[in-house]
Amino acid sequence: MTHRLTPAALIAAACMFAVPATAQMIAERLDEGIVRFDASPAAAEARRPSFAMVRVFEPTGKVDPAEAGVRPTFSQDAETGRFVASIAVEPGTSLYGTGECAGPLLRNGQVTEAWNYDAFGYGLGDPNLYTSHPWVLAVRADGTAFGVLADTTERCEMDLRGGITFRAPNYQFPLIVIEGDSPQEVMIGLGRLTGTIEMPPKWAVGYHQCRYSYNPDSRVKEVAQEFRDRKLPADVIWMDIDYMDGYRVFTFDEEQFPDPAGLNEWLDERGWSNVWMIDPGVKKEEGYFVYDSGTEHDVWVKNAKGEVYTGEVWPGVCVFPDYFRSDVRQWWAGLYKDFMALGIDGVWNDMNEPAVFNVPTKTMPEDNRHEADPELGGPGDHARYHNVYGMMMIKATREGVMAVNPDKRPFVLSRANYIGGHRYGATWTGDNSANWPHLEMSIPMTLNLSLSGQPFCGPDIGGFAYNGDGELFARWMGFGALLPFSRGHTAKGNIDKEPWAFGPEVEATCRRALERRYRLMPYIYTQFWVSSQTGLPIAAPTFFADPADPALRSEDDSFLLGEDLLVVAKVTPDADRVPVLPKPIDGVAWAKFDFPSFDGGRDSKDIHQPDLYIKPGSIITAAPVTQYFGDRPDSRDELHLIVHLAADGTAEGTMYEDAGEGWGFKDGEYLLTTYRAETRRDGSVVIRVKSAEGAMPRYDRPVRVRLINPGGEEFTVWGTDGEEIVVLRG
Repeated sequence: MTHRLTPAALIAAACMFAVPATAQMIAERLDEGIVRFDASPAAAEARRPSFAMVRVFEPTGKVDPAEAGVRPTFSQDAETGRFVASIAVEPGTSLYGTGECAGPLLRNGQVTEAWNYDAFGYGLGDPNLYTSHPWVLAVRADGTAFGVLADTTERCEMDLRGGITFRAPNYQFPLIVIEGDSPQEVMIGLGRLTGTIEMPPKWAVGYHQCRYSYNPDSRVKEVAQEFRDRKLPADVIWMDIDYMDGYRVFTFDEEQFPDPAGLNEWLDERGWSNVWMIDPGVKKEEGYFVYDSGTEHDVWVKNAKGEVYTGEVWPGVCVFPDYFRSDVRQWWAGLYKDFMALGIDGVWNDMNEPAVFNVPTKTMPEDNRHEADPELGGPGDHARYHNVYGMMMIKATREGVMAVNPDKRPFVLSRANYIGGHRYGATWTGDNSANWPHLEMSIPMTLNLSLSGQPFCGPDIGGFAYNGDGELFARWMGFGALLPFSRGHTAKGNIDKEPWAFGPEVEATCRRALERRYRLMPYIYTQFWVSSQTGLPIAAPTFFADPADPALRSEDDSFLLGEDLLVVAKVTPDADRVPVLPKPIDGVAWAKFDFPSFDGGRDSKDIHQPDLYIKPGSIITAAPVTQYFGDRPDSRDELHLIVHLAADGTAEGTMYEDAGEGWGFKDGEYLLTTYRAETRRDGSVVIRVKSAEGAMPRYDRPVRVRLINPGGEEFTVWGTDGEEIVVLRG
């Protein structure tokens, strides 16, 4: 039988120089289930250092490309010169990842570009935002999965129309394929390849309150005190750029913030941690100590002519540190010595795409020069290093923060990042807008970032740009309070968006939502620990509950916290969508549960709260409501176990505990407890400690057990942690 090429196919073929699929290709095993493919021996020889990988991986052996389960093809576009790497996918394969993308969870048919961009006012389907993750997670129809990383820092197009195709200029990049029996296995493999998050300070897992900007310092105190007076749980308050003197980084406005150390002390006394913004743009001004010091040390990025590059940002004409040089990173880190000594707890690096005003590209010219260290690839143009500029900035920031406070866990938030940058800081979904489409995108955006190796992430709750109304804010807070990074934020000139700003009903909704987060803090904090150990996302798509179930593949309105807690949000004004839930397990459905409301009744009666479901056979840990990390009583004083029995009458769950601050957990100062419930022949259920690990002593605390039968009936008993607790049903 003869096959004829269509004219379109002939044209497409003429525009490509294809590399034979296996004749020249080199495949090397980097770790179990992880294979790197290079187009040819020459491409392997010219391979650049990887910013994504946590370390240099020495290959453990060669792989025959012809026998690889997932095998790419390499080519070059004759018209554009871009290098192309493609992987075919089987029918029924669902595609995810691609980092920070404005749109649905399911990425099939989408085209995304990895090119960090100051995307204020972004909308559905915009091709590139603030971070770059040239990574795709593919889940086959049977639930098995693989992931593909295009290991390039260049501008990279990810085309998921009909398969997986990466296109990038200047460099024949390698592809790294991670295979697994499930998407979870692939994410664990990605964690081995790119590293995992460090455990954050526990206060950073609480709720954050921010706006552009709280000023003067009296306004900061006013907002902080209102939270405490109104019993709205929160841990962190943020200082945006207006605290600075004329937007000069590492300075303070003497009129509006005359005593930053005193302000931080005042906040600390009331249980608040603080985060202050630092941007990369340094005002070009003789006599300004940061500019003078940087000029003396010759730290600034140069243009193609070898002259110091200048671009306009908030302070006016600015210069920019070349973070790709180790001496520049050391210089930048040193600037934090006096800054952090003022009692500053965390740092927010913004505008680090890097953003530049009044130019069409919104960034510095691609022919600017970076004098990168040899181990980073050596000197190169900005086109090569643009996507990792923010990543290298937060690496330097983290090092500076840790040098000042070596006994504390650092917290750094970055707007720009690159895959692997989760090792240095958290991120958020940038300058979103206060409208229902952006609320609806918040969950899939968070999930695709999480599926791209950035688990500590979330949106600006309530929307950054524009105003919105109370209903929008209440609904956003309902589920936003349960995302990994939970922060309310809004822009200058907008209405106030604190929980009480929309009236008592919205305030009550916000209090219920925040109390849910703090009740669930033992469970949520445990998921951060799991992620730090494995690379698994903290918030995962619902299909992780059953990767082979096609009905869950495009579920945008819900997410899993860990494996055992399903959060089903209401993301439309009328809240009329019918959620797609995971199927029952051996005939036992996921059980809906809720918590008491502060004003009597149950918090689920509030339409703005998402529905909560617990997986059959699991135990979720909870605690009394606290107002902030360190407030009492908390899980040290009283522990709650929510137990949902499986069909066989058993359940298990794990809780991780440590000091919440410092590095003692690395020396064994933690407690990892697995609780197990079993049904006896007489129908009673016994809950006990199945196993415990770590040197931290168990607290002498009462335990409240809330038992949910396979059929949904509930029973409540009290006992003591570490002792057997028996529930008599009947």
